[in-house]
Amino acid sequence: MIPYVISNVGMTLDGKLATIENDSRISGENDLKRVHEIRKDVDAIMVGIGTVLKDDPRLTVHKINASPKDNPLRIVVDSNLKVPLNARVLNKDAKTVIATTTPISDEKEEKIRKLKEMGIMVLQAGVQKVDLRKIMNEIYKMGINKILLEGGGTLNWGMFKENLINEVRVYIAPKVFGGANSPTYVDGKGFKNVEECTKLELKNYYPLDDGIVLEYRVIGSFK
Repeated sequence: MIPYVISNVGMTLDGKLATIENDSRISGENDLKRVHEIRKDVDAIMVGIGTVLKDDPRLTVHKINASPKDNPLRIVVDSNLKVPLNARVLNKDAKTVIATTTPISDEKEEKIRKLKEMGIMVLQAGVQKVDLRKIMNEIYKMGINKILLEGGGTLNWGMFKENLINEVRVYIAPKVFGGANSPTYVDGKGFKNVEECTKLELKNYYPLDDGIVLEYRVIGSFK
């Protein structure tokens, strides 16, 4: 068994998450509140290390009325254990799990020791890349039933590729950023053909701020 996963993103009409100079001002006030309502409703928030290094997020519930007990578990997928020890995602606001790979160097062992001393749980699965399905199994055993996946593009690709996403919620802003190297919702290698790709069924949509929210069910998902 593995948790139910909601992938949420705010992006431009051309699928970009930020400009070429990393200006990511896409969502309006009401969309930010929508995201934090989802955070409050799940057991964990999951991101990749790229998001941590770029944005240094707290990954807590703070845009709406909430108490510290409303903060879900934070999961960071970090194959090479690059997470800075002073990253906000490691603070005491909520519990944190770092998912990394199995091979251990002396440097990595020392980093894991320091993380554990800070009260951070470290899960290891996979050799060069984190084995996402194994990690999800371990997370489920911890009593985590629902996860909000907040990217970035590399982790989103891995989760779609392994069919670990049940639901997609997208806020589309009426903006076009362009840029071949601008970050997008899903990066990675990509599917080879239409037969392989993830297919979605539209369940709901509504206007919000100056954009629109689309909610999809992943066809053929495990739950």
